[in-house]
Amino acid sequence: MRQQSSLARLLASAAVTAILAAGLGGCQTMSDITGSVTSKAETSPSPDSDPRRAAEFYGERYRANPKDPDAALAYGQALRATGQRGQAVAVLEQATIAHPGNKALLAGYGRALADNGNFQQSFDVLTRAHSPDNPDWRILSVQGTTLDQLGRHEDARRYYGSALKIVPDEPSVLSNLGLSYVLSKDLPKAEENLRRAYASGKADARVRQNLALVVGLQGRFAEAESIVKADLPPDEAASNVAYLKQMLSRKDNPRAGAATMPVASLNRPD
Repeated sequence: MRQQSSLARLLASAAVTAILAAGLGGCQTMSDITGSVTSKAETSPSPDSDPRRAAEFYGERYRANPKDPDAALAYGQALRATGQRGQAVAVLEQATIAHPGNKALLAGYGRALADNGNFQQSFDVLTRAHSPDNPDWRILSVQGTTLDQLGRHEDARRYYGSALKIVPDEPSVLSNLGLSYVLSKDLPKAEENLRRAYASGKADARVRQNLALVVGLQGRFAEAESIVKADLPPDEAASNVAYLKQMLSRKDNPRAGAATMPVASLNRPD
């Protein structure tokens, strides 16, 4: 029981730090949360798979015409992809001032604010990025994560619930819901939602790893290992098991795993 309690503190601490750092925004994709308010700039493939080259490309385009909302949005996302969070906020803030009704910009700006740790401001901006008569499930899910970061877990779950009414069984939303329960230390409920996400067939590897961690935190270590090894080549399975053991062994230093805690992305490109 003592070990489980320590591990619960580990995962809760890791999730608090990383639920937005990786799941909310990280640097995985240029498509992000905008969904139905996606702009042409956002759906265009980046000029290169290297995020830094993409930042250079979109930066030149933005500097040539700072008033172009598509250029500002693409540049802001490229800055986020290279970890330049403060600069991304600055670029997108100016763009939303120039184009206050542009919902794609508002969504991108809200996302950048969340990346930067400005959770309440992010929530407020994202509220303006869609409307009750035309809700965007991706934005609802991100708003949920900002509320989780603010410690408002019950409110957060209402937003996840609203998102799931639009996209039932969407694994990214279910994963965020599962992590919300981790933050309030309700591991059985967290496992229930992460299993639903994992069973969808659309979940990425981080959902698998989060599920395994939650199972391991409840003392079912053999089952956790079987989850991370399922359907994987031997070398990749071994690597995942080693990572799982590393995470679960950090019970004496709960913050050690915070920066690398794998969190399911909140969305995927359309």
